[in-house]
Amino acid sequence: MKIDTDIVIIGSGIAALQAARVLSQKFDVHIVTKANITNGSSYKAQGGIAAVTSTDDNTSLHIQDTLDAGEHHHSYENVEALVEKGQDAITHLIHDQFSIDRKEDGTISLGLEGAHSKPRIIHSGGDATGKALVNHLIEKLPKNVRIHEYELAYELLLNTIGECIGVKTKNESGENVYFASYVILATGGAGAIYSCTSNCSDSYGDGIALAFLAGAKIADMEFIQFHPSLLYIDGKSKGLVSEAVRGAGGYFVDENGRKIMEGVHPLGDLAPRHITAYETYKERAKGNEVYIDISKIRDFAKKFPTITKLCEENGISISDNCIPVAPGSHFLMGGVVADRYGHTSIPRLLAVGEVACTGVHGANRLASNSLLEGITFGKLMAENLLKYGKKQKNFQQFQARKTTNYIELLPTHKIQNEMLAHAGILRDSEGLNRLINLLPSFEEYFSINLSSLSREKIERLFMHISASLVANAALTRNESRGAHIRKEYPNKEDNWQNKWVVFENGKLNVKDELYEQNQIAIDVKAVF
Repeated sequence: MKIDTDIVIIGSGIAALQAARVLSQKFDVHIVTKANITNGSSYKAQGGIAAVTSTDDNTSLHIQDTLDAGEHHHSYENVEALVEKGQDAITHLIHDQFSIDRKEDGTISLGLEGAHSKPRIIHSGGDATGKALVNHLIEKLPKNVRIHEYELAYELLLNTIGECIGVKTKNESGENVYFASYVILATGGAGAIYSCTSNCSDSYGDGIALAFLAGAKIADMEFIQFHPSLLYIDGKSKGLVSEAVRGAGGYFVDENGRKIMEGVHPLGDLAPRHITAYETYKERAKGNEVYIDISKIRDFAKKFPTITKLCEENGISISDNCIPVAPGSHFLMGGVVADRYGHTSIPRLLAVGEVACTGVHGANRLASNSLLEGITFGKLMAENLLKYGKKQKNFQQFQARKTTNYIELLPTHKIQNEMLAHAGILRDSEGLNRLINLLPSFEEYFSINLSSLSREKIERLFMHISASLVANAALTRNESRGAHIRKEYPNKEDNWQNKWVVFENGKLNVKDELYEQNQIAIDVKAVF
């Protein structure tokens, strides 16, 4: 079926819904999501929204905390916009009747999370902020926003001058082709390319793969944040145990009750995530179990109803005061290179939320800045389109030459296990090279005719592309910075400060700036 519209948004998380709500003032909007609209990391988010709302806090502190957590691998201007414009976006959200948790005196109840210098985390429903926010935004959607569930976007369409003019999708009844003036990627991250993750089981980096195959710039794929505390039972992750638990007084212990973060970092159990995740990883590598001791938290079930339910469903009693945890993939700092207004290197293709790399999260995201990003940049992007957006007139499609209908792919579980083993928290060149050799070449990815593949195989292909991007970027960055830890290069290196590993049109380049146009010739490495 052919569908003509103004804007297509691929994805249905907070960034997508926020953008759709604003864009609907002027445009007809179609939201395409490959599962149920509430099936995503946004809906599962237990943590809150980081924003400056108290007189005891200020935006300069929030900016500094963001830069420190991300090891100063940022676009400063975008960090500034995130924090300062985010303050306005959250105020607008609250005035729009979004219900937030408050103290008995009516003031906002603010939580403290890792690497924050002040309590500034806003929650809704305790540890159900994501669910509350998604439901709030869905309720605000007008009739000119149409939602297409269980529909997989598999190919972006470009016109003869290189602009994005639409997208092809697959659903149970066949295929759809959307033609639009703008296409917005809001597909989230790629946590499910690892066997242990807090993400939904189908978070394969679809939007990143779509953009990569269309020739868009992709950056920072080596920076995968591993959350230190996933509920872990019988060798499997069962869900997230929010950092807010440690903000409320919980702390990491080994199986003998020893506090494992004691003496490791000045912030102890609220150290940046790459530090706490690495410590829990090392303990487990020794063969020791790791737990969060919650004995100091009063009324745990009331404060953390989602986590309590998650534990109960998996046979863990919170009355025992110890929750078994392990680190797992949680957030992708990299993605499709975009500015604060969503503009990518392909005209009329925009990206927002976790799928986008805007330089706001650096080498390691500050806790609860993710929901802030979706709300803030979703609004900024949409308002910019309302002001400057123009109808597309050239829908003459460029037909890329696809030479094959076959590509050999690994089983999903094999990719996930290999990624965790060789591109997980700790990496080395031997393991990364082994991983890269298991995967198809970039040339093979570009040659495949996607229309000939089943939906299951397309998703698996996207998973392979995301894994290839992570592995190649990780092999290229010869240092340890933030969430990126290399065995052979245990320290940050001055020559890697403010360097970005960028993919574009099948080539890997190391650049001096995220938005730099000129490549550094000596660092160019063709990947096919």
